[in-house]
Amino acid sequence: MKFKSVGKDIRVSKPDPRFARLLLEQFGGANGELKAAMQYFTQAFSCKQPYPDKYDLLMDISIEEFSHLEIVGATIQMLLSGVSGDLKASADESEIMQTMNGKAAKESFMHEAMFNPQFAVLSGGGPTLTDSNGNPWTAAYVTANGDLTVDLRSNIAAESRAKIVYEYLMSFTDDPYVKETLRFLMTREVAHYQQFEAALNSIQPNFPPGVLQSDPRYSNLYFNMSDGVEIKGAWNEGQSTQLREEWQYVAEPLEKVKKSNGLTECEPEGTERTEKEVLQADKALAKERSEEIKQATPLKAIQWSTYGE
Repeated sequence: MKFKSVGKDIRVSKPDPRFARLLLEQFGGANGELKAAMQYFTQAFSCKQPYPDKYDLLMDISIEEFSHLEIVGATIQMLLSGVSGDLKASADESEIMQTMNGKAAKESFMHEAMFNPQFAVLSGGGPTLTDSNGNPWTAAYVTANGDLTVDLRSNIAAESRAKIVYEYLMSFTDDPYVKETLRFLMTREVAHYQQFEAALNSIQPNFPPGVLQSDPRYSNLYFNMSDGVEIKGAWNEGQSTQLREEWQYVAEPLEKVKKSNGLTECEPEGTERTEKEVLQADKALAKERSEEIKQATPLKAIQWSTYGE
């Protein structure tokens, strides 16, 4: 059995209802293809005027994610071949039954199919918009904050999670054709990660996320909040990765809180940034982002699409 989608020939060696259930994670799960498609599609709307290049990127990847949803759905459908009419009718001559020898094999297959009863009693042997445990897909999976530096970071994280799910799924199937499909989908997550990362880097400055800068009194503090060995690393000593401030290791957080009246009377340490500079940066970046949007928004009737004469 095989199916073509977006130039990728997808196949399965034989039905496998057990793995079809697991694969539902990437169809209707929290890290699946529908979530990704809807997330990038939703995020794109606020980019249409001010950032048409990012609008194009988000729409392109969103549409590709819909094609991946088709690939996953088709793979699930092929893995469930026989669960629908053939299995219900117990047709011994059906394709799935011909791959099995004896009553025990048929009963084993039917048991696997019933392992997710929705396949038999709700969907009739097709994919459902749920995760592997039957939880329905929800828009709560989608994040769209209206700020590109935030949304692109969310997307990088989303691609990371989707990639690792495909990686885990590959260990649960021995079907070489299915493994090939999963490897293709996993690889596209890696590609999208890099595309979103490049888009984020094209927005400068892009740290911290959003517009407002961080308070220099607290931006480089590391609180030792656990008992035991005090571990030092790049996250609490040396310079911070973005602001290039010296990490201030607070070995006794409670004492510092008491001495500083709840951290309200402490001064910036290990940084050259001042509160005055932060306020100036806030205003400057807010003005820059505002001008970008104003320049991209015409002072006339707005038309979403344009058509050739």
